[in-house]
This record gives sequence, C-alpha cells and structure tokens, in this order.
Amino acid sequence: MVSASPTTSSDAIPRRFEALRALGRRALIPYITAGHPDAARSVALLQGLEAAGADIVEVGVPFSDPMADGPVIQASSQRALEQGMSFDGTLELIARARLGIPVVLFTYLNPILAAGDDALRRAAEAGAHGVLVTDLPVGADPERERWFGEGPLAFIRLVAPTTPAARMSEIARHGGGFVYLISRLGVTGARDALPVDLGETVARLRGATTLPICVGFGISQPAQAAAVAALADGVAVGSALVARADRSIDDALELARSLRAAIDDACARS
Repeated sequence: MVSASPTTSSDAIPRRFEALRALGRRALIPYITAGHPDAARSVALLQGLEAAGADIVEVGVPFSDPMADGPVIQASSQRALEQGMSFDGTLELIARARLGIPVVLFTYLNPILAAGDDALRRAAEAGAHGVLVTDLPVGADPERERWFGEGPLAFIRLVAPTTPAARMSEIARHGGGFVYLISRLGVTGARDALPVDLGETVARLRGATTLPICVGFGISQPAQAAAVAALADGVAVGSALVARADRSIDDALELARSLRAAIDDACARS
C-alpha cells in the first residue's frame, strides 16, 4: 500500500494519484455509509478498509431521499438515520477513524446546506479531503458551485457515460481531485457485467481532462475491478461492500482485499 501522511488539504488526493502513478498502480476507492451498520462498526470498517489496501475512501452522508442510490445504499442510509446519524455525526466518525488515506464526503446537497456556511471547513478539520455532491451538476447553481470550488476540499464532479465530450471538458474544468465516471445510467447497485462501451467512454473522457478518472456504479466483483483498472486510474465500489457490511465487517473487508488483489494483478500484467 502506498504510504500517505494525514492531512486536511485538498492536495492529498492529487498526491495520492501521483504516488500511485509512479508505482504503476490504480486506486481502490471503497464507499461506506456513515453510521452503517452502526457508528462503532463504521469506524472499524473505515480503519479495516485502509488496512485492506484502500487508497481513498468515500464516506456517504445519510440522506432521507437518496434518489441516485439503489436499494442497498438506500437501506443503509435509512438504517443510519434511524440510529441518529447526521452530517456532524459523519464528521465525528471520520475524526475517530484517524485515517492516513484521503477521505471524500459523498453527499447530496441538502445535508451540506443544512450544516451551515462552515460545513466544508469543519469537514476538513475532521479529516476529509474531498467532497462529491451527487445532485449539483455544473451550471445548476454557479454561486454554490463557487463556494465548493473555493473551499478547503477537492470538489469532485460526476460524469455520465452519455455526456458529450465538450460537456465532459466543462465538468472537469469545474472540479478537482479526480473525475468520477458513472459506468452506466441509473442508480447505484451491483451488476453482473460492465458496459461493453466503457473503454470508449473512458477514452472520450481522457481526451477532455487531465484529471485522474475513477469509475464507479455497478462494480461488485474482483474480475470487474480488474477490467476497470486496465482502463481507468481508480475503481470505486459501493453497494457490494455495503451489502457485505450488512452481514459482517469481516465479510466486507474480505471483499475489499480481493478487489485490491485483482486490481494489482491487472496492473502487473499491463
């Protein structure tokens, strides 16, 4: 695993990718829902994922109306909310975990707005390094987007597979850290196969930005992670890990280790 110094700077994510690039490796980016299965096990899961070889971890802020998420993450969000998890509670979990790898807040816009004007500063102080807002497309709210872009966290933007090249370039110019490419349209959730045109989509995005490209949505198996690692700079896995965490933290970490091994094997063969 690439070593990294704890930092609250948005520079942590670019530095991580620079270190990985120098070693010819690709990033494993697991997702967890804060407060799922409960607060204590969320901390254990975060720490275990770092030990299992995660390079960056996404921490989802539970939200009552997670429209971009499939049934697994929706259920985990609801369970966390029922146990009292909140934006501030999410920050407390991140601070307690004391990770040495970058942390990205994965959130909808409403929890950030409700948290107040100092939400991004408090997130950075807690140990977050980036923020991804699922429901704030480029151009939707320029003033709010400027607030994110000028804040202490890398502002990571989403790109859909149907996005035209010119729009891809515009999205990337208004973001930082890396670009999160959604592998397929629809909500989050495990799938049996990757889209047949994923390579073409990644290539199109490569022509639109110099930022690292990470692919997520639908990746659930080591073979899929290996295939994505051959195309992109990072592999994001969410629903499959959340579903495993429902059974046990050890089960989720076993999957993370298998994903790490598959990604590394794919890089060694390339």
